[in-house]
Amino acid sequence: MSEIAAKTSMRPRRRLIVSRLVPYLLLQALIVIVTVLGLRLLQPGDPEDFAVSDFSAREDGTMRAVTLPHFTASRYSLADPPLYTGAFTFRRSDAGWSVYLPRFSNAVEVAVNGVVVLDSRRDANANRPDRNTPQIAAIPSSLPRDGANDLTVRLFVWGPLKGFLDTVYVGPDAALRPAYETRTLLFVTLPVVFSAWQSILAVILAIMWLMRRHEPVYGVLAAAMVLGVVQAFVPPPVPPATTSRLAAVLLASAPIESALIVVFGMLFFGWRWPRYGALLFVPGLVVFVVGLIGGPPLPRILFLVLGIPTVGLCLFLMACVTAAAVVRRQDAASFTIGCAVTIVLVCWVQDMLTVLEIATNDRIFVSRLSYSAMLVAIGAGLTWRFARALNQVDSFAGQLVARVGEAEERLKASFAREEARARAAALANERTRLMRDLHDGLGGQLVSIVALSERGHEGATITEAARAALKDLRLVIDSMDDIGGDLMLALGSWRERATAQLRPHDIALDWRVATPQGLPLHPELRPWHVIQIVRILDEAVTNAVKHAEARHIAVSIETLDDDHGPYGVISVTDDGKGFAGKGFALAGNGAGAGQTARGLRNMRSRAARCGAVLDLSSDVSGTRVRLQLPRRFPDSDAAAG
Repeated sequence: MSEIAAKTSMRPRRRLIVSRLVPYLLLQALIVIVTVLGLRLLQPGDPEDFAVSDFSAREDGTMRAVTLPHFTASRYSLADPPLYTGAFTFRRSDAGWSVYLPRFSNAVEVAVNGVVVLDSRRDANANRPDRNTPQIAAIPSSLPRDGANDLTVRLFVWGPLKGFLDTVYVGPDAALRPAYETRTLLFVTLPVVFSAWQSILAVILAIMWLMRRHEPVYGVLAAAMVLGVVQAFVPPPVPPATTSRLAAVLLASAPIESALIVVFGMLFFGWRWPRYGALLFVPGLVVFVVGLIGGPPLPRILFLVLGIPTVGLCLFLMACVTAAAVVRRQDAASFTIGCAVTIVLVCWVQDMLTVLEIATNDRIFVSRLSYSAMLVAIGAGLTWRFARALNQVDSFAGQLVARVGEAEERLKASFAREEARARAAALANERTRLMRDLHDGLGGQLVSIVALSERGHEGATITEAARAALKDLRLVIDSMDDIGGDLMLALGSWRERATAQLRPHDIALDWRVATPQGLPLHPELRPWHVIQIVRILDEAVTNAVKHAEARHIAVSIETLDDDHGPYGVISVTDDGKGFAGKGFALAGNGAGAGQTARGLRNMRSRAARCGAVLDLSSDVSGTRVRLQLPRRFPDSDAAAG
């Protein structure tokens, strides 16, 4: 059952592959037909009225009549090059004659009436079969004579292909020059322009690879393009002059370049490079190493035997890769590159027919020129991919900006709600603290006044209680003032109230500030902190007056410092009779001792709520209350524990 299900699931997949592959193959067949027709119809025309095609050729010591175009019998003929002897008719009425050679290999020397007028070996670009470089030379006006004139062409061949000489044209320069310029544009200028564009693209791709090391596809294509640029601009070796072996090897590096293109195609379309894929580089490396060791003409021979088949194999593999990519991806990049590979493959077949002398009347190599078309297609594919990536980035950036804006609005709304909630909580806390302080202080005093009034006590006692309530109310109001974190301002107000409180009892208040700055600034200081500290000091002074029977009270303020930073200390010392032991029982009656104990517990509780440390010491010579302030006051009074 599982096999039947697998076969059933495979049928739609096969139909999908066929439905995509067949139209693509039909399109490639159409491209093949158009390319072949283009190679036939778009060849530049030559002025046939001035053609000289009947020659006598002397080669290997024999003389025979030939008709141009002609292939020589030998491949290496530098010592005894083939000599073509012919004639042309000159008319004195026509001024400015030239001799024009559209195609030849590898070099020519042209003489008119025994005088050399053209030697292509002086032009390095003219000796490159892949360039199909034409040559034209003006005939000096004093050299030709009316009627028949001798024309000799010496053809230098340094193989491995047989020498080839196309039809020679002799006539007025005005009639020959347009054909020469057309061929120069097609076979010299355009390859140079494409090679220059290729070098610029190689630099751009190399920079892209350096910036994006995780995408080797750019580096591989840049390396392939660099090899193509080297082949385009390195001057070819022209025997018998001493030439660089490296230059000869680089000119035969096309198989390595083709293998790199296959690697690029695999990486670009997302295929995994197989381990045996490295075998594609073996022919190119053999050409490079053997040519570098042996020197010319080994690179050319090996290129003919190994390089050209490797190039064809790489083009075929690239065509298969692009076809598979079209079936799988159905995108513009795979279609474009696939069409370009088909064009290059057709041009390669055309060149192979020429090399094998099947196309006997043709010696135009167009693979290198068509390779530029593939580079244009690849550049278009990369540009399309880059543009799509930019569109995706822009779209993502737009979505991100919109989402960030929405999140920012939500955050602002949330922050506003939190700020309002925090403000409400702070107000509620301050209101609670204020109510508690009023209840603990002013509320108790008012209750005492009511109780005294109901019991019928004397007016002096009620007056004293009312003054105490007023004092407590002023304390709460004063503590609400903004003192900017400077506790010394609040202590200054307390000093005035304490002095007024002690004056009726004839008790002196000794106020000492031991350090110049007094107490450190505390930006986090809040009104409720001030209330707690002031109440502690009030309690200390009240105990000294009412219970210790002191006659002198000293207040000391100073700032101390340790490894953790500065902190403030407030000390209240009196000369009263002190407390009778650790239980804080007063030496007097038990009721006063209980009241004092409650006051001391309140002092400790208030100190803890402020994060301060309260230290009490008492003996027969007096009592000392030491309040060590925190380095940073707490935000809430939860520290009371």
